[in-house]
Formats: sequence, C-alpha cells, structure tokens
Amino acid sequence: MGKKVTAQLDAVKVAASIVVAGGGLFALYLATRRQQTQESELKARHAELAQRDRVQAHTEQVAEANRVHAERVADDNRADAEARRVTDLFAKSVEQLGSDKAPVRLGGLYALERLAQDNSHQRQTVVNVLCAYLRMPYTLPGDSDADNTDEQTRIRHDERVQEREVRLTAQRVLSAHLRPGDDSSKPVGTFWEETDLDLAGATLVDFDLAHCKLRRVKFDRASFFGETSFNNVVFEGTALFDDAIFNDLVSFSEAKFVGVAGFACAAFDVVGLKKARFGHVAMFGSATFSEGVRFDEVIFESDAWFRDAIFLGYVKFNRVSFGRFVEFGAVTFRNSIEFDASVVRHRVPARSSWPEKWRPSEQHGPIEGREGTWHDLVIVDTDTSGDDHNGQVSPS
Repeated sequence: MGKKVTAQLDAVKVAASIVVAGGGLFALYLATRRQQTQESELKARHAELAQRDRVQAHTEQVAEANRVHAERVADDNRADAEARRVTDLFAKSVEQLGSDKAPVRLGGLYALERLAQDNSHQRQTVVNVLCAYLRMPYTLPGDSDADNTDEQTRIRHDERVQEREVRLTAQRVLSAHLRPGDDSSKPVGTFWEETDLDLAGATLVDFDLAHCKLRRVKFDRASFFGETSFNNVVFEGTALFDDAIFNDLVSFSEAKFVGVAGFACAAFDVVGLKKARFGHVAMFGSATFSEGVRFDEVIFESDAWFRDAIFLGYVKFNRVSFGRFVEFGAVTFRNSIEFDASVVRHRVPARSSWPEKWRPSEQHGPIEGREGTWHDLVIVDTDTSGDDHNGQVSPS
C-alpha cells in the first residue's frame, strides 16, 4: 500500500515536471516569437524610414535640378536680352555715325565708347568701327574768306570744319583708352589692352598717341596734318608706316618698337626719334626727310635699313647704338650728317654700308650697362675730295 502511494507521487512529480518543462518551452517559444516579431517590425520600420529618406532625397534632387535649370534658363534669357541690347545699341550707334548732322555723329561716337567700356569683348569691334570712320576720305577745310565766297562754298567749308571736330573726337576716344597709366603692370580701368589699330590711308589731324600701348598698328599710306606725337608709345607688334606722309612735325621720342617697324617710302617734314628703341628690324628704305631729323640716342637692336633714303635737311645720329646689320647704301644727304658718340656692336655683318667717311673703328671694347663689345663710329680718311654728301657709300 505504501509503495503504491509512493509510486503515484513519483508519477505526479514526473507529470508536474513534464508540465513545467512544457510550460517553460512554450514560454521560451512565445518569447522567441515576440522577439522575432519585434525585429520584423523594427526592420520594416527601418525599411520604411529608408524608403522615406530615398523619396525625400529624390524629391530634393528633382527640386535642385529644377532650380538649377530654372536659373540656367533665367541666365540664358538675361544673356540673350543683354546681347540683344548690346547689338541694338551698337547698330544704333553705328547708324548715328552715318548721319549728315555732326552732333548726331558725335553722339554715336560717345555711345560706342560707353558700349566698349562696359563690354570688353566689344572693344576691338568698336575700335575697328572708329578706325574705319577715320579711313573714310576727308579733305581739310582750309582757310575761309566769308566775304569773297559764295554760299555753297561757305556751307561746304562749315561742313568740313564740323567733320574735323568729329574726327578729332574719334581720335581722342582712341587715345584715351590706349593709355595704360603710369604703372603698366596695373593699368587703369579705362585702358583697352591688346588693341590693334588699322588706320591705313586715314587722314589724321593733330594725332596724339603719346604714352599709349598698342599691339599691331597699320598707318601705311596715312596722311598726318598738324603736330603728331608718338612719344613714349609701346608698339608690341608690327608697326607699319610705309608710304605715310607726315606734313608737319612728328615725334617718336622714347617710343619702343618691339616688332618690325616699317617706314619704307614714308615722307617726313620735321621728325624726332630721340631715345627711341627698335627691338626688331627698322625699315626706312626710300624714305624722304624734307627737313631736319634727329635719331639721337636711338637704339637699333636689330637691322637698321636706310637704303635709298633722302635726307634734305640736317641729320643727327648722335649717341646711337647699332646692334646688327646697317644699310646706308645709295642714301642722299644734302647736308652733313652727325654720328657723334655713336657705337656699333662688334661683329656687325661686314656687308653693312655706311655714309661716306664714316666707319666703325678697328678697336672695340665693353660699354657699361650693355652686352657685348662695341666699336666707335668714326670719320676716316678717304680719297674723295670735297665735302659732297651725295649718297656715295662704300661697304665696310
């Protein structure tokens, strides 16, 4: 009896243990399921947030792209509008230059000047227009006798006087914007750099480009009236004055020619080139100097060509430096020529030719502040009698 009760108790304990164990397993199962559910919900939440972020980012990208596009379109529209405005202003200004009324032409000049100052990419175009205007045929007014001329003659004279004022204004507009100022490394705001001038065949009156800086210039066949100044001008490129006519005084004092300087067949009245510097070939072949000419302290770094030139007045080449080939062949001198204190660089080509009685000395030596060695240019004894300077030239 006692054993049976004990067995039943053991069975109850085992059953209870099984029940407890089963309950624990079930609780563990529930906990695991709950954790899995929470993790699934968390992942879903993260996925939802990520999707929301992607949607937000995409929305922002689209908005940014739309904004950039809108700004680009607006910029393009503004640029187009500005381009149209500039084009219209340019066209109207050029049209004003064709007016038969001098005040209207003056207004056109000033309008073009403002346009070029405000639009750097238009400057060379405006300069080209001004040069083209100055290249148009023009006859100076001359003197007028109002009491002894008919009305039509007086009208034509007045028109030429007015046109002269317009042309002087065009010249002043050019010169005002070609001067870099005292410090060329920091040019003034009104300076139009890297400008070319094409004034070939132009009629220029009291032309003043002193202290200007130019790239390439063409003055071939131009006619200069009144005092003309190229003092302290820097010609960065080729400077052509072939067949130009200088009817009055012209000065190139301290001008600097970096490129080729062409004065072939030019006609000068009185000309001064004191301290001018020629960095490339200087061509004065067949030029005519009707009055005096001063080349004092000029530096010819390259070839100096004067063949067939005609000097009818005084000629001064004092303190001049000749750096390379020199050609004075077939030159005509009506008066004497001076080469006081002038020097020739050693090993200047032997084919160089000099005015009669002048030659490089046999001795040569250094000169302070200059490269190489130098010969003095001296008068030598010749068999030629008298003082006739008629262009007889002997090669050195």
